[in-house]
Amino acid sequence: MTSKLPQADVLLYRSNTSQRHAQGNFLMHSGFPFMGHPTAEAWCSYGLGTANDNLPAYVVLQSGGAVPPHGGVALFSSGFLPAQHQGSILKADKEEAIRNIRGVDGLQAQQRRRELARVLDGQFLKNSADDPQVEAAIANFETAFRMQTAVPELCDIRNETAATQQLYGLDSPDAALASYGRQCLLARRLVQRGVRFIELSCLTRDIGAGGAANPWDQHSALEKGHRAMANQVDQPIAALIKDLKRCGLLDDTLIVWAGEFGRTPFSQGNNGRDHNPFGFSAWLCSGGVKGGTVHGATDELGYHAVQDECDVYDVWATVLHQLGIDHEKLTYRHGGRDFRLTDVHGNVLQDILS
Repeated sequence: MTSKLPQADVLLYRSNTSQRHAQGNFLMHSGFPFMGHPTAEAWCSYGLGTANDNLPAYVVLQSGGAVPPHGGVALFSSGFLPAQHQGSILKADKEEAIRNIRGVDGLQAQQRRRELARVLDGQFLKNSADDPQVEAAIANFETAFRMQTAVPELCDIRNETAATQQLYGLDSPDAALASYGRQCLLARRLVQRGVRFIELSCLTRDIGAGGAANPWDQHSALEKGHRAMANQVDQPIAALIKDLKRCGLLDDTLIVWAGEFGRTPFSQGNNGRDHNPFGFSAWLCSGGVKGGTVHGATDELGYHAVQDECDVYDVWATVLHQLGIDHEKLTYRHGGRDFRLTDVHGNVLQDILS
C-alpha cells in the first residue's frame, strides 16, 4: 500500500512496558503501568492551562463504535491532578457529541440556575477552606455550561467545503475510513479553537482483530488486518496534516502516532504476530521535529532496539520540551513527594529537533 503521508520523524524505542495491553496503555499514556496517575495530556493541560474557556483543554475523540483501549476511561484520567485536566470524550458522529449537552429548557433558564449555583458553590468553597478539589469540581461545572454552545458549533461541519470533506474521506464507502476521517476533521477544528491536546481513537474492523479495544492486535491474519487498519487511518491523517498546513497551524502542532507495543518479527500461529515491547516504532510530525529523520534501530531480526534506544519517558520529555515545558520542573506534590510525568527518567531527544 502506498502511503499518502509526508515524511515524519520515526522513533524506534524500547518502551519498558508490560506485554499486556492495559499495562502498556497506561505506561504509554502516563509513564506508569497502572491506573491512578495523570496522563501526559492531563499534565500538558496542567502545565499550559487552557486557551479556550469554552472547551476542555484535553479532548478524546471517538466515532463509529470506537471504545477506549484496554484500561478504559482511566487512560484519560487526571489522576491526582485537579479534575478539570481529565479528558472529555466527544462522540464525533453522534447527534449529541456529549450526552445531554443541550439544555432541555433553553439557555436562559440554564443561565438562571448557573447564577444560583455560582452563589451556592462560592459559599460551599468558602466553608471547605478553599479545598482545591472542590474548586476543580466547580471549574468543571462552569466549563460544562459553556460547552453547551461550543460543542454543537464545533461538531457542525456543514460550513466545511465539499472539497475539504472529500479530502478527509468523509464521502468514502468505507464506513470506518469515513468515521475516522470525521475525527481528524474535528481534530483540526479543535486545534483552531485552541484545545491543547486531542486524542483520536481507531475503530475496530471485522477482520479477526483483537476486538473493539485493540483493532491493531493481529494475532492472526496480520496482513489482512494491518492493511485494513492502515487504510482506515492513512487518508484521514494525511488530510489532517495537509489541512493544518493550509490553515497555518501545522508548525505549531505536534502530531504523535504510537501504540502500546509492536509485533514480533516471527509468526504466531499460521499468519499472526504476538506482542513485542522490546523494539517498536512511533512517529512524530511537525511541531519542531525534523522530517525524514530516523532515530535508532532494531537488531537484524527487528526484535530488540539496539541503537539509540529511547523509551516513553524520552518521548514525553521531548513533547513537553516542544511545548515549552521543562519536564523536570513540571511537578505536582502528591502523597508526600513531587511527581512528574517522566518520574525520575527522561531525556529530550535533541537529535530529532529542528
